[in-house]
Amino acid sequence: MEKTSALINRLSESATLAMARMTRELKAKGIDIIGLSLGEPDFDTPEFIKDAAKQAIDDNFSHYTPVNGLQSLRDAISKKFKRDNDLDYSADQIVVSTGAKQSIANVVLSLVSEGDEVLLPAPYWVSYSEIVKVAGGIPVIIETSIEDDFKITPALLEKHINDRTKMIIYSSPCNPSGSVYTGKELSDLSEVIEKHEQLFVISDEIYELINYQSVHASLAHNKSIYDRVITVNGVSKGFAMTGWRLGYIGAPKWIADACNKIQGQFTSAPCAVSQKAAEAAVLANPDQVRYMIDAFKQRRDYVLGRLEAMPGVKINTPEGAFYAFPDISALLGKTWSGGSIENSQDLAMYFLEEAHVAVVAGEAFGDPNGLRISYAASMEDLEKAMDRIEKAVKALTD
Repeated sequence: MEKTSALINRLSESATLAMARMTRELKAKGIDIIGLSLGEPDFDTPEFIKDAAKQAIDDNFSHYTPVNGLQSLRDAISKKFKRDNDLDYSADQIVVSTGAKQSIANVVLSLVSEGDEVLLPAPYWVSYSEIVKVAGGIPVIIETSIEDDFKITPALLEKHINDRTKMIIYSSPCNPSGSVYTGKELSDLSEVIEKHEQLFVISDEIYELINYQSVHASLAHNKSIYDRVITVNGVSKGFAMTGWRLGYIGAPKWIADACNKIQGQFTSAPCAVSQKAAEAAVLANPDQVRYMIDAFKQRRDYVLGRLEAMPGVKINTPEGAFYAFPDISALLGKTWSGGSIENSQDLAMYFLEEAHVAVVAGEAFGDPNGLRISYAASMEDLEKAMDRIEKAVKALTD
């Protein structure tokens, strides 16, 4: 008799990973599926980073490291925070983890208790809500709109805070919307946060380098709330190092110590070789990966142009990350020969089964009117995918 825990029963499977799994299964059957569901750069890791990893192997970095990461890597991250973000995090305020996802989980498990409310401006990354549930917290969605570039305002934030609110989790550049908060917008939000002393913020900045127009702004730069902000970053997206599994936080020391304690019981330190590769990445001039950002911007402009021309699809212009998050509410209620489109999950499955393009439904991100389309794919694949999606959209009838 199979009887899983109450925790497992209340968790949802990651929608992005579920779509990736279905994509692999269909490809295994010989079906030509174009995958635009995963948030993974299609570039290879730069040579100078791979060289650092090879050197680490030759230098026998094959043993356990301190749980919170090699001293040399934490020193390098401290320098990166100061150089790129004007943030002062000493090495003992930094914890290196097996990906930014673990970094976020460490923080949530360290701060959120049973019944605490955690605010999630929607659309939000799929794992935020599930990680909150693991800690026994209650996810509280703050709805935004495409007209406001999916950003919250100080008034909207204030409206959702009460005595049970413990944390806010947001990303900028945002996964899935691509929205980027300006320094002024974050300063205005910090004035609200400052008034509520029980409130902590996870600022997920994993897409920092993939920013097309703005200067990246970090919430912790607002000194009045520095002691209540945990800055999360990593090397997966900006350096095309998803498989290396390396993320990190900068935080008040007592929070870093708590995360170190949590991590020591779950995984201990990340792979030693990955740490040396990450050290090379964070010490490098970010201009060394500018070619990726330029390519993503070209792809973004192409995808937005194609989506804008499709009937029933509303778009904004994301300033960062590598996602489009169109509003597809006008397509809900439409039909096709195989059934009707009642929600964005139906639409995602319609695109998968009929257009053979994998995207992710907005429900998983807390916004049932949206659809996440990753343009971290070749232009050839994007052109074919947009042709297929356009044909499928035009085939829908009232």
